[in-house]
Amino acid sequence: MPEGVEQTTEVLPQPAPTPESRRGGFSLRAICLGLVLMTVNIYWVTVVEVRWYTLDSSCLPLFITPIFLLFVLTVANLGVRRLSPRSALTQAELLVIYVMMVVSMTLCGHDTLQNMFGTIGHAYQFATPENGYEDLFMQYLPNWLVVSDKDALSAFYDGGMSWYRPEYLHAWAGPLVAWGVFMFVIILTMLCVNVVIRKEWTEHEKLAFPLVLLPLELTRGEQTSQFFRSKFMWGGFAVAAVIDLVNGFHALFPAVPEIKYIKLYDLRQHFRGRPWNAIGRTRMGVYPFAVGLAFFLPSDLSFSCWFFYVLSKVELIGCAMLGQESLKGLPYLNEQAAGAWLALAVVAIWTTRHHLAEVFRKAFGRPSSLDDSQEPISYRAALVIIGLGFAFIVAFCKAAGMHFWPIVGLFGIYYMMSLAMTRVRAELGAPHETYFVNPHRILTGLGNTGAFAARDLTIMATMYWFNRCYRSHPMPNQLEAFKMAEQSMMDRRRLFAVLLLAAVAAIVITYWANLSVTYDAGAAAKARGFKSWLGREAYDKFLRPWLLNPTGTNWLGVAFMGVGAAVTIALKALRTRYVGLPFHPAGYALAISFAMDYFWFAFFVSWLLKVTIMRYWGMKAHRQGVWVCLGLIMGDYFFGSLWAIVGPVFHVPNYKIFI
Repeated sequence: MPEGVEQTTEVLPQPAPTPESRRGGFSLRAICLGLVLMTVNIYWVTVVEVRWYTLDSSCLPLFITPIFLLFVLTVANLGVRRLSPRSALTQAELLVIYVMMVVSMTLCGHDTLQNMFGTIGHAYQFATPENGYEDLFMQYLPNWLVVSDKDALSAFYDGGMSWYRPEYLHAWAGPLVAWGVFMFVIILTMLCVNVVIRKEWTEHEKLAFPLVLLPLELTRGEQTSQFFRSKFMWGGFAVAAVIDLVNGFHALFPAVPEIKYIKLYDLRQHFRGRPWNAIGRTRMGVYPFAVGLAFFLPSDLSFSCWFFYVLSKVELIGCAMLGQESLKGLPYLNEQAAGAWLALAVVAIWTTRHHLAEVFRKAFGRPSSLDDSQEPISYRAALVIIGLGFAFIVAFCKAAGMHFWPIVGLFGIYYMMSLAMTRVRAELGAPHETYFVNPHRILTGLGNTGAFAARDLTIMATMYWFNRCYRSHPMPNQLEAFKMAEQSMMDRRRLFAVLLLAAVAAIVITYWANLSVTYDAGAAAKARGFKSWLGREAYDKFLRPWLLNPTGTNWLGVAFMGVGAAVTIALKALRTRYVGLPFHPAGYALAISFAMDYFWFAFFVSWLLKVTIMRYWGMKAHRQGVWVCLGLIMGDYFFGSLWAIVGPVFHVPNYKIFI
């Protein structure tokens, strides 16, 4: 196990898996119930995130609504077990259902297909002589990737219509099929990459996978689980319940007192004069779920997350004191973050290099110490699919009009970022919202935009929808599904098939849910959470400046990107040499890349509680703290989900447990 990593998933005793769990997890009833709950989850998320914007369920590393639905299903299953034990769902069946809901979340959430609807019709709907879309880039937009029918778009943005009219279906069919196939190939290649790295990360390195602890504990049988019998869990649940109920009623009835400082208290108001006002927006919050999630992180990581975040603010103030105007952009935190994340990917590949060499030997029939008979698919099949998948991506982008090298650059960075985030999630379970670090910003912010053809830049902008942020990224969730299968002894080959089935179903259901909600409410009318601003970012914030004002290489930015990479690699090397060093390279990357903007203070509170408990009360108290934190997460998620039902049903603004 890597240095400094606490094996959180083994804090609580694990029951011995049974042969029943391997066979029964993939029963017809589990698959059918999973598809039903996927549909419920996707439509619910679309209503609360697109129509009403009353819950940010897909923004967190542990998705809210799948946990809520799993909790309700588990409680109902406990009742069934008492009436008819043979009819009750097994843990493996519950986990299969949960995994299918998680897959649906990765596709219907904030940063995937939900974003796509804010982009693919934007140019034709909002083109005006003032913004010059038509002259600048619309000739480079392939008809099969964007929606151009004026009537279909007007109904979509204005609302009050049903989308089942033939002319609307025809307008949307081509782009939705093209992007659906494209997204499926991306998911398939990620799944195969996870097949290649799974054994090394889960069995040999034994990474902690903190985020699988709650669903595993929640789905255990009554005889082996302490979840519903732990007074400490219910204590944490009660704390979150009180906060959410009081603040929820305050949102409905302002006369009810509010429990303050739970969400987004901006410290900037206390730093008014120069250079202190250079601190920028500094939001402080003590989200119960965030305090709970951070408790499962290694102490050195939670320390590093808030420490480097505070240090970044000190950097901003220091640069203002020195006169930042002379070198605009200092201290180049976004560039440092880009270098740090790419370095994390390089480190992940380097530490896995011996395993990868064995994988290639096995795949090409040479002597190898690896056995892939228990893998989801053989290593040879995984590598072939990865190769074919990348060939498809290149062909897809070339058909859209891009040249070869911009494709390689865009998707090379994309998959490196994906690998780094998967490693961070598997090892540490931390949030990985990297709004200011994505392939578009790295290629065009540091490179010479004048060196890219206008067509390349245009197609890159149309792909901004799945590159803006990575909060609901599929790849980390896939590897966590394999980890849960390992813990409950499910058949990995069947799980591989279920993950693909869930992905296909989720794409189709997400299309239906978004078109139903937006054609009814109006994307630019009543849909409060519709991502119209994402189209403006893609075309106005990025593409128009790229085309109108080409820039040269930002060599200072490149240098700070190198600084970020060097700091990350140096921290990794120092931790290898000096065990106990509290500075974690992933904490540095997370702290300066927007991932900690909402969570840094909650991480500080959780870190302080954890080190205090361990120092003065020991391991027994720490185990009790684990149950309290599971209760904090479950209570916050449960009542946050209830408010997300109350608000849309009664058409009233409701309390959101996040942002």
